[in-house]
This record gives sequence, structure tokens and C-alpha cells, in this order.
Amino acid sequence: MKKTEERKVLRDPIHGYIHVDLQVIWDCINAKEMQRLKRIHQLGGDYQVYHTAEHSRFAHSLGVYEIVRRMVNEVQALHDTLSEYEKTTVMLAGLLHDIGHGPFSHAFENISQLRHEEYTVKIIMEESSEVHQILENCHPHLSEDVASIIQYRHPKECLNQMVSGQLDADRMDYLLRDAYFTGTNYGKFDLERILRTIRVKDGKIVVKESGIHSVEDYIMARYHMYWQVYLHPVARSYEILLTSIFKRMKELYRKHPDFGKEVSMFVPFLKEEAASIQDLFLLDEGAALYGFSCLRNSEDEILKDLSRRILDRKLFEYETIHDEKEIEDIRKRVQDMGYDPSYYVHRDIVFQKPYAPYSGKNTAHAVWVLKEDGSISELEEASEIVHALTKADLKEEQKVYYPKEKL
Repeated sequence: MKKTEERKVLRDPIHGYIHVDLQVIWDCINAKEMQRLKRIHQLGGDYQVYHTAEHSRFAHSLGVYEIVRRMVNEVQALHDTLSEYEKTTVMLAGLLHDIGHGPFSHAFENISQLRHEEYTVKIIMEESSEVHQILENCHPHLSEDVASIIQYRHPKECLNQMVSGQLDADRMDYLLRDAYFTGTNYGKFDLERILRTIRVKDGKIVVKESGIHSVEDYIMARYHMYWQVYLHPVARSYEILLTSIFKRMKELYRKHPDFGKEVSMFVPFLKEEAASIQDLFLLDEGAALYGFSCLRNSEDEILKDLSRRILDRKLFEYETIHDEKEIEDIRKRVQDMGYDPSYYVHRDIVFQKPYAPYSGKNTAHAVWVLKEDGSISELEEASEIVHALTKADLKEEQKVYYPKEKL
């Protein structure tokens, strides 16, 4: 693999520096599809709650790359057994794993026909993308091999684990980065200790038994970050408004195919067929917010009001609900206030498991602990804390979101 003329370093508040010495990685960082991620918020609607959460998918992607780079260079078993091509491939997978995200990150999953992982693979594999051309010019099979890691199907299991497992570089970076930029302490854990205790056994990434406490902290950090940050009800309210706007635009486009001339950036995502990677490239958050500004003057009162709410942070209020009668009462109240409940009442059910133990289907989605006698066991068996979490009742919250002020 061709080296850069000199080692590149990028300052980073989480990792100190991001180190790049391979030309193909530097070229991918500077590719237009990668640069677009600077215009995508990492946390979707959370910047409406935590005002400093303005960091981008680009910064996170660099962070994931840096952790993978450290793994393949600092974990002795990985450094000694992986070829230079395999090291480069997994570092690229870490760098490019989120390249298919739409505006407002995961909120866009409710709007698009394809999930961001599918767009990521399309960008890597389609000849029209700059990223694909860079990868193929470096090695004729590089794009396919990078995509295989992102899709969890590379024959070397440890490569899949580094990017997309229970203890992967993706989660490790976003927990630390999101905690930093939201000003919270929930997501902090000892990354250095985890990296020092990683080993490889039978082709799988494992953690030494002496490092189990650091892994427990990591699991708890993820649990608390979901409830305090990622599933924050105010952030959910913002994302629900985004969903309602696109629901209304799709309805109008279905009835009037000429709808959307003033917001052409949205039109490919209103159709039944999936939008192309070129359409996705053009729809970053700057374009989306400009579109909402245009819709503020729409002749359709619902679109006008929903766009105003997005831009001016006039979000829906929320209540915890327990039965269907409560929802029906709210729908009636909202209708009496002059709103269409199909756009202005949203039932939201959220839940999350802090750790999913190995089910026998995919060993990459488990954390394996290396015991002193050389055997390995699944984390749930090795940790009383994790065992208790997995056996606890699933935490679930049901809320209904709606406007409380009159039209």
C-alpha cells in the first residue's frame, strides 16, 4: 500500500490526534462523499437538547478509523497475523462505515427507502462514486472487501468485530465523543484499558479477564447514554416532526406529482423507489434546512406549520401513556384544536437492551472473555453485572407527542 509523503495528523478532542500514513485513506478522507459528512450532525435532533452537540458524522468516522488503526497496530496478535492489505481494508471500513447517512443521521431512517448501511455499501460499490474509484485504483478487490466488513460477512471474523460488534470501534468512539459534546459523563469509560486487554483467540477478538471491569463500564456507559441522550424525549420530538413533514410531502406528491418544484432536493425521497446515491449526496442538512425554509411559505397549511416548528424549535409536547383510551382522548383534543391527528399525534415506543448475549447465530455480535486457563466464555457468563442486565425486564417507555397550544 502506497504511503503518504509524510504522516498526516489531524487534531481531535477525543483521541488527541488522528494519524494517517496511507495514501488511499488520505484520498478517501478528501473524497466528496466523505466531505459531505461534515454537513451531517452525528446526533440527529440531540443538538436541540444539548446545544453543544454540533459534531458531525465526519468527525466520528475519523475517530472510528483511529481506534481501528490503533487496534491493528497495538494489539500484538492483530499486528502480527493480519496482512498489510487486511489492516488497510479494516481501517477503510472503519472510516467509511457511516458514509451513507442522510441528514439528521438516524432520524432519516424513517424517511428513506433504504437504511444508511445499504447506502454506504452502494456508495462503496457503485462506479460513479469517487470513493469507489479511489478504492479500485488502489486494488481491484478493495471496494468489495471493505463492503464485506461493513456487511459483517468478511471470512476473517476479527475484522468484522472491529467495526461492527458488541465491542467495536464504532461504539467506542461515539460513546466518548457524544458524551464530550453533550457535556455529559454517562458515556465515559476506560478506552485505553480495553485496548490493552484485547487479545485474539481462535480468530475472534477477546478481552482478558483482567479487563472485564472496563468492559462492564463500557456496557453501562452505553445503557445510560441511550436513555439520557439518544432517546431523550425532546430529541425524539424533533425527529418526529421530521417524519411528519416527509409524511405530508409524500401524501401531497402522491396526489399531485408536480408537487415539490420549489424543494426539488426532497423529491427523490418522496417516490416509492429508492433514491440514488447522487440524490443522497445532494441532500445534506444545509439543503434540508433550506427546503424547510421554502416550505415555510407553502400553500399547504400543515407543511407551513410543521416547517415553522422545525426551524423555530416549536416542538411537540409529550406525555407518558399506558393504554389506548389515553391516545384516543389526545387525538380528540388535538382534532378539536384544529389539527389533523395523523400528522400531529405520534405514539412513540422506545426500548433498548444494553447487551445482547451470544445467541448462536453470529459470534461477531458478542463479547468474549479470555480466562486465565486459556478458555473463552461469553461476557454474560463472565460478568455478574452484565448477567443481571440481560436477565432484567426490558425497559420500555411509551409516550405520545402532540401540540398543546391551539392552532
